[in-house]
Amino acid sequence: MISMNYKNKVCVVTGASSGIGLSTVKLLVEEGAIVYALDRNVLKNDSIHFIECDLCKRESIDLAFHQIPEEIDCFFGVAGLSGALTDYYTTFTVNYIANKYITEEYLKLRMKDHGAICYVTSVAGEYWSKYSSEFRDFTKAMSWDEMMSVLHQRAEKDTVGVMAYPLSKRALNYYMAEVSLLFGRRGVRVNALLPASTETGMMREFEVEAGGHDALISQTGIAERLAKPEEMAYPLLFLNSDLASFISGICLTVDFCNDAMIKVGKKHDRLDMKVGNRLFNLGFIQKMLRKKLQPLQDETKKSESTTPSDDDII
Repeated sequence: MISMNYKNKVCVVTGASSGIGLSTVKLLVEEGAIVYALDRNVLKNDSIHFIECDLCKRESIDLAFHQIPEEIDCFFGVAGLSGALTDYYTTFTVNYIANKYITEEYLKLRMKDHGAICYVTSVAGEYWSKYSSEFRDFTKAMSWDEMMSVLHQRAEKDTVGVMAYPLSKRALNYYMAEVSLLFGRRGVRVNALLPASTETGMMREFEVEAGGHDALISQTGIAERLAKPEEMAYPLLFLNSDLASFISGICLTVDFCNDAMIKVGKKHDRLDMKVGNRLFNLGFIQKMLRKKLQPLQDETKKSESTTPSDDDII
């Protein structure tokens, strides 16, 4: 009988309280896994071990992993920020630095032989090999302090976070490929899942960044709709399961033919561009980006003033 074989396996999921992370947690519970769910927003589920964790803070990550078993079977790095409502430092830290820190500080020591790691990046990170020179300084920095130093050299703290999003996703794809070689010698597989536009709590943020709902849907190939969170969680579980026992070091793009359309010349890919250029730090460009994002920020403030906060990291 074919099985993903998650029963009684220790699985760690970041960004677990909503979106793709929440769908991943639910599927793992159904599969009989022992789930340690990390998020800054509480997830109430008696079937899991929830740990409150702010991935922007090294101390919070350290505290979280002190509550996780010494041996880990699978890691699902799902947490991420769009950058539309967060500054450059926060966006890049959650999307890239936290994942690299967790891997270097904990996963290298705790992953069981023949375990699996999968980072959720984005189709925005597709051109990681073509533009690797833009984030090479981040790949060389190993410790939290070293990565923060590079980040502070890259931009000011109040720099708009949207440009940190594609750069961080490209950097994480590169890191995945690099670290998969090291882990592979122990039989531990490392991959990345690159989702297209998906119905999550950040959907409105991506709509504004893309230029509207139709523009967001255009990134999902011929599907003519956004993906549902579980449609990303399914391939994510597959990549970390025994069914993918000979798959490692790949970026799995899940976009319903969008990449195929680009490769056969049916559409132009607007993501094929430099995103780490210091040009984006210039005042007039920052002013343009802030003006574009202002309606979203106004909507968020209005929502927060009338309803309980539910601003999940997903």
